[in-house]
Amino acid sequence: MSGPFKVTCHCGAVELSVHLKDGLGAARRCDCSYCRRRGTPTASVARADLRIVKGDDNLTLYSFGTHTAKHYFCKTCGIYTHHQRRSDPDQYGVNMGCIEGVNPRDFEPIGWHDGVNHPSDQ
Repeated sequence: MSGPFKVTCHCGAVELSVHLKDGLGAARRCDCSYCRRRGTPTASVARADLRIVKGDDNLTLYSFGTHTAKHYFCKTCGIYTHHQRRSDPDQYGVNMGCIEGVNPRDFEPIGWHDGVNHPSDQ
């Protein structure tokens, strides 16, 4: 099950199309200072396999610390849709709750990534 998957924010202003090479079973949560507050499980997608279908002008960016990770949100409804990964800028994490027809609860238990002890911080 690799897609393409339709990814949307709550209000529908932002829409992505993604191919998930590893499917949804490899989804993870992260416990870094930012992600543990957000709590959203994400599925991995290669940069080349993520396409913004609409709403590029409606995305806003949040970045902190090293500014390597880039977290994108809909300006209208505030929903986090995806982020460029700090561990590999050629990879994105896609909010599983934004993938049409997917309820993250159906994939529990979802594992955790150790973002507190990130290699870039060593």
